[in-house]
Amino acid sequence: MLDAQSAAAAPPVIRREDYRKPDWLMPDVHLEFRLDPARTQVAGRLKVTRNGAHGRPLRLNGDGLTPLAVLIDGEPQADAWRMDGPDLLIDLPGDAHVVETRVEISPEANSQLMGLYASGGNLCTQCEPEGFRRMIFFIDRPDVLSRYTVRMEADKTRFPVLLSNGDRTASGDLDGGRHFAEWTDPFPKPSYLFALVAADLAANVDSFTTKSGRPVKLAIWVVEKDLPKTEHAMAALKASMAWDEKVYGREYDLGEFNIVAVADFNFGAMENKSLNIFNSRYILADPETATDIDYDGVSGVVAHEYFHNWSGNRVTCRDWFQLSLKEGFTVFRDQSFTADQGSAAVKRIEDVRLLRAAQFPEDAGPLAHPIRPESYMEVSNFYTATVYNKGAEIIRMLHTMLGPQKFRAGCDLYFARHDGTAATCEDFVVAMEDASGVDLTRFRLWYSQAGTPRVRAALSHEPAGARALLTLEQTVPPTPGQPEKQPMPIPLRIALFGERSGRAFEEERLVVLEDERCEILFEGIAERPVLSINRGFSAPVIIDSDRSAADLAFLSAHDDDPFARYEAMQQLMVDTLVGAVSTGQADHGPVIEAVRNTLTDPKLDSAFIGETMLLPSEAFIGDQMAVVDPVAIHRAREALRRDLGGQLEGEWRDAYERSRANRFELSPQAKGARRLRTIALGFIMASGAEDAAGIALRQFEEADNMTDRQGAFGVLANSLAPERDVAIAAFYDRFRDNGLVLDKWFSTQAFSIRPDTLDRVEELSRHPDFTLANPNRLRSLVGAMSGNQLVFHEAGGRGYRFLADMLLKVDGLNPQTAAKLVPPLGRWRRFDEGRAALMKAELQRMLDTPGLSKDVFEQVSKSLA
Repeated sequence: MLDAQSAAAAPPVIRREDYRKPDWLMPDVHLEFRLDPARTQVAGRLKVTRNGAHGRPLRLNGDGLTPLAVLIDGEPQADAWRMDGPDLLIDLPGDAHVVETRVEISPEANSQLMGLYASGGNLCTQCEPEGFRRMIFFIDRPDVLSRYTVRMEADKTRFPVLLSNGDRTASGDLDGGRHFAEWTDPFPKPSYLFALVAADLAANVDSFTTKSGRPVKLAIWVVEKDLPKTEHAMAALKASMAWDEKVYGREYDLGEFNIVAVADFNFGAMENKSLNIFNSRYILADPETATDIDYDGVSGVVAHEYFHNWSGNRVTCRDWFQLSLKEGFTVFRDQSFTADQGSAAVKRIEDVRLLRAAQFPEDAGPLAHPIRPESYMEVSNFYTATVYNKGAEIIRMLHTMLGPQKFRAGCDLYFARHDGTAATCEDFVVAMEDASGVDLTRFRLWYSQAGTPRVRAALSHEPAGARALLTLEQTVPPTPGQPEKQPMPIPLRIALFGERSGRAFEEERLVVLEDERCEILFEGIAERPVLSINRGFSAPVIIDSDRSAADLAFLSAHDDDPFARYEAMQQLMVDTLVGAVSTGQADHGPVIEAVRNTLTDPKLDSAFIGETMLLPSEAFIGDQMAVVDPVAIHRAREALRRDLGGQLEGEWRDAYERSRANRFELSPQAKGARRLRTIALGFIMASGAEDAAGIALRQFEEADNMTDRQGAFGVLANSLAPERDVAIAAFYDRFRDNGLVLDKWFSTQAFSIRPDTLDRVEELSRHPDFTLANPNRLRSLVGAMSGNQLVFHEAGGRGYRFLADMLLKVDGLNPQTAAKLVPPLGRWRRFDEGRAALMKAELQRMLDTPGLSKDVFEQVSKSLA
């Protein structure tokens, strides 16, 4: 519980129920920027109109700004305005005015990376969610949409490229070596979608012709030496544009589309209208520096931000409580796009693994919230796995329940009704209802209730009557602020297989569990059936079933749904490992035989085999237990790895050899081969074979691509072999000048399970190449360490102290990034009393620190509550 002093210092709580329409609207905005890294002058000319019959003043939000000038209808009126905290209040007598303000800001001093800031000698903006108010006084909320014209002036030598939203309407030279550019965006947008870039960059230029025949100029802007690394991103952009036309009927609406990559960025990327700004991690890729996962990340994020042009930009959010309206929907769209580009089965496995790793713990912890939250202290803390990833799963359930045609009709109606407006989650559901004729009243509970539902499945068989009865029961656990829950509609794809024949008894059924309990009768079931449930992960729930180890092994070999086959193998591994931790004993035989069958099945592709062979993470195993014992979990998992490696060493070596790639390709087959090769290498190392480290070092040194090199480096980083030190030094020497690759060097060592890892992490935090100012670098070391369950939860609490020390330092520079790294400490309730006390002590120490940002205060205080 918070003490009285902490409670008094708490920032105010913003509640969804208190939403009120804006008092004023701004249909037209003109901005002028005289750009300089140290002293930038920003002037705004805002046409404002009173919204409704009221006498309230115009409130323009500010953050750290001091007005240099305020004019009303062209005249200074000093007695008409005043400051109210950070905001500018102006008393206006009529219903329509032109308000002009001017401020001066320092981009190079902006370490928060919100608003206008400097990165790598260039200037760029990040305005979502409330960064615009750090540049100019403004009605900075998403339901105020304006048409923008922008004029930028800057030194031409230092900043030859001047970009903003919309289309460029004018440019030219000025006296004193300066130049200007003017941009006009004809589509109304909220301030969070504004963007500006002033830079010395080169462009990869291409074009795309829309389905109606309009040409669109495409450009990806990076430092000149990185131009060759943008080809994959450009191909992904063009593929995304074509896919959105084909699948959703959405055509791009302007004459140009620009992407700019920057090194310092809090997020992955930002969908600003026609000028997307990206963390360079999600743009730059070539075989030498990017893994296959990096390539997939580039494709997915490029697609995501482009798809926002309609699901987020043309139709935006009424308020930040509706964030999943744009993010959950768009994550579903980018997941679908990626699935269509490669292996849909592998993509689904990857998406569910991420959901379980990031969102399920969030749903089960002190920070649990619905995808449409009810309150917040700091809006930046809304950008969570629940809003994004669970939000996508809820859209996917709608797609499953309605079917592709009705879902598409609902999307078309939603875009048609709300184009150019700020909408709500309810607006989206209503469009789905109206287009499909399906009542979604109960489904709305998914938007308002937090927590991951659990479904208990019990299957009984009557051989004499050739019948089977499936009983399903759901519970939704209590979460902070929601002790009681209602049952929610849960769509479950279900099939039964004959234990002897291995054949499915009938076509797959879609069962929607709407109540707490239901029974489903199957006829014509002559032999004992084996249940396949939640096929394709049709609902984001936890399944508790009475399936035996033999049943799971059977499904891992016979299920015709790829995800269900993978799931059966994973559940078999989890049950084995949880049993080993609980009892101290384990029978690895069923897992070994199931892995052998999958590893040697000629009908399976390498990518699927590789995904299925991955052992559940130590964190995920801990999530299945009432009290997490990091040491026991690690020992049990490593024992299974050793047995799998030793008893199947021959099979692993065969898989390793047959997965050798002759040359680098990005085909699904080549990517799958590289994936399986690295996993096989890990099991060869786990077997204890004398030549294992040598094989890994040879792969590391001979690799013609980063996937193979990074895979070998990761295996060596976990070992005690002398080859590890060789690889660490060689990797650093080769890539010390490439920031993105150097992030891999830091994170690989931070994820190591060696007993000296925490010493190494502390040493790396003092390395000349480590900096707290760059979010990527911070996450690569501090974030990675906190995700390493064995190391972070070292019994003496050193991992907890290290994280808290780092976050307190970062909070003074970049509160938003610091707040994102608090949650690992907030899971103290899941651990033994000793570790829990140590974690709580670090949270309390942070809470007691004077000047703590509201970003971190909210995360820490909720974690302690």
